[in-house]
Amino acid sequence: RYQQYFAIGETLARVTKAKGDEQRPGGVIWHTTGSGKSLTMVMLAKALSLEPSIKNPKVVIVTDRVDLDRQIWKTFLACRKSVERAGSGRHLVELVSQGKADIITTIIDKFESAASTHDLRDEGSNVFVLVDESHRSQYGLAHAKMKQVFPNACYIGFTGTPLLKKEKSTATKFGGFIHSYPMRQAVEDKAVTPILYEGRMSELHGDQKAIDKWFDRITKDLSAEQKVDLKKKFRREEELTKTSERLYEIAFDLVTHFCENFKGTKFKGQFAVSSKAMALKYHQLFEEIGKEYPERKLSSRVIISPPDTREDNETIDEEDMPEIQKFWKEMMEEFGSEKKYLERTIDDFEKKPTPEIIICVDKLLTGFDAPCNTVLYIDKRLRDHNILQAIARVNRLFDGKDFGLVVDYRGIFGALDEAVKKYDALSGFDEEDLEGTFTAVEEEIAKLKERHTNVWAVFKGVSNKQDLEAMQQHLRPEDVRQDFYDALNDFSKTLQLAMSSAKFHEDTPQETIQRYVDDMKYFRNLRAAVKQRYNEAVDYKEYEDQIRNMVDKYIGADEVKQIVEPVNIFEVENLDEELEGIEGTAARADFIASRVKKTCVEKMEEDPVLYQKLSEVIDEAIQAYLEKRLSEEEYLQKMFEAWKEAKEQGSSKVPAELRTDPEAKAFFRLLQEGFEKVVSEERDDIAGIAAETALKAKRIIEEKKIRDWLDNRDVENAMINDLDDLMFAAKGRYDLALTGDDIDEILEGIMRVAKRRETSQ
Repeated sequence: RYQQYFAIGETLARVTKAKGDEQRPGGVIWHTTGSGKSLTMVMLAKALSLEPSIKNPKVVIVTDRVDLDRQIWKTFLACRKSVERAGSGRHLVELVSQGKADIITTIIDKFESAASTHDLRDEGSNVFVLVDESHRSQYGLAHAKMKQVFPNACYIGFTGTPLLKKEKSTATKFGGFIHSYPMRQAVEDKAVTPILYEGRMSELHGDQKAIDKWFDRITKDLSAEQKVDLKKKFRREEELTKTSERLYEIAFDLVTHFCENFKGTKFKGQFAVSSKAMALKYHQLFEEIGKEYPERKLSSRVIISPPDTREDNETIDEEDMPEIQKFWKEMMEEFGSEKKYLERTIDDFEKKPTPEIIICVDKLLTGFDAPCNTVLYIDKRLRDHNILQAIARVNRLFDGKDFGLVVDYRGIFGALDEAVKKYDALSGFDEEDLEGTFTAVEEEIAKLKERHTNVWAVFKGVSNKQDLEAMQQHLRPEDVRQDFYDALNDFSKTLQLAMSSAKFHEDTPQETIQRYVDDMKYFRNLRAAVKQRYNEAVDYKEYEDQIRNMVDKYIGADEVKQIVEPVNIFEVENLDEELEGIEGTAARADFIASRVKKTCVEKMEEDPVLYQKLSEVIDEAIQAYLEKRLSEEEYLQKMFEAWKEAKEQGSSKVPAELRTDPEAKAFFRLLQEGFEKVVSEERDDIAGIAAETALKAKRIIEEKKIRDWLDNRDVENAMINDLDDLMFAAKGRYDLALTGDDIDEILEGIMRVAKRRETSQ
């Protein structure tokens, strides 16, 4: 990627300016999280180690988390670059002092141990310290420890998020910025997906009218009895504390949102909460909700640190909570170690159907790069870098993923009508550095009206837009169909997003929503009909699982015509049965025409004369119908005849002795066409001469064939020589005025057919 190329180039230019033993200038590289920052570190380390002007370079990669250190180390291994991972402070001392490795990865804690306990010091000026997520460690007390170990080293910081205002002045001391690749640019380059943000806090904690509207929406599919029971769970003042009540409301909303929009898809989710106890509670609630409401069954797994390790804003005595101790004991019994527990969960999340969502506190909010991770739910306080790191978990590119979604149950960003640069939680950053970080979901939904209009605009030439035949006829040209598919795809995705948004339901009149839904049904049925009519293969990317979920919920699966793979109508005995589901005589004729035409294209080289003539017959019939020289019934009849001719491979027009031999029939048509061109008057014996010659040509080719003959030039030459003799014999015997060029043209056609049929067997 170009940003990696320029970052490495500018870094090398900077560090090689130093003369003699003077300290090399460092700096900071800001490349948006998800844009390949780890790989940039690997390539830079490799470039430094290979730079001829730097003698005996030593590169040390520093992170502040074990999982990040492991990730960087694995990236080096994947790039086949020799690297040593310091397992302890003592090991780091050994690697540095004895020069046992050119590239070392370690975590900042090892530096503290090495500097304090082992009195480690390396005064070389060809040492390069690359600090990942440098805003967390390089600018604090830990930097002093690194300077103590490597006083003359060149320090290069890497960050995936913009620097805070207060950090920028400190960064300047280390050389300032070397290269920047902000979120806005990464989104424009499609290096990461855009991130959409939706706040759900106001809906759950607004006035009673808003709460009632939310309740009605998320319980649309429940019976009256289930709704009454659920309301009791939400409002059991004596039995549940306000905190527990709130957790149940959020859990039910989250499960409903995920199941309606992501259930059954390849997309997964992550849920960031405030404490280990809360993580376990939510996991328990998800299981309870799934048991009571099977359509809301959500598979989740909890990832937390050991009970004696503080995470986020936990209370000190949380490690003593029996449920946390019990959970941790069960995990260690199941997985054997914390490392295996973490790795197995991540592996299952990325490669298996379950878990569908991971609940975490601090772990996995940085350095967790699963591309399938699409939605991040948040119920914890976050600020500054923590926000930007967390939301970047869902910005990795993934097939079919148009954006990452952040659903906020804490009101982190305050009122949604404020611009991101005004959010108090991000007030420590410069405004321009935050451009493109994320977009409020309402901004994307605001495009719905225009995208709805764009679909109808494709049909501006159709006077009666309820006339399905006229609409389908309008879509006959392939470029017009593609415009329709593109516009419908944009509308479908935006409507799916809107239907998942609480605010859209709150702000949009029900009749407007219903109009969008009805039009969606109409357009998708129209698309299914024209894809069938014009024999187009199904592109399943157009029919994403998320959109299918929306169709099932708001329209009904049985009300939308399913797009099916085109049938091979030459394997169909009764064509009338295949036409039963197609309405309209012209639509049926188009259905046959498109399939026969496709076969003509696919099989043209197997029997060029037959399929070229069939293709011309179809084109002429379509044109005659469009010019109203053929009625719908006449058009359909001609297509039936074309289908029969193609299905029988033109057997009705060849001599009887050839009808069971497709290859000989193809040779016959080439020979007949070639012979008829050179006779001055019509002769009755041409068909017989062509049939006799075709059978002899077939015999010559069969006799000369050996294994892999297509790649054997000698075999091909032998075939051509014998065929050439055959043609000259026929010319003399039957008085055919064939020239050398005529014979060459016929033989080239026969050899093309023979080769094509050999490869298609």
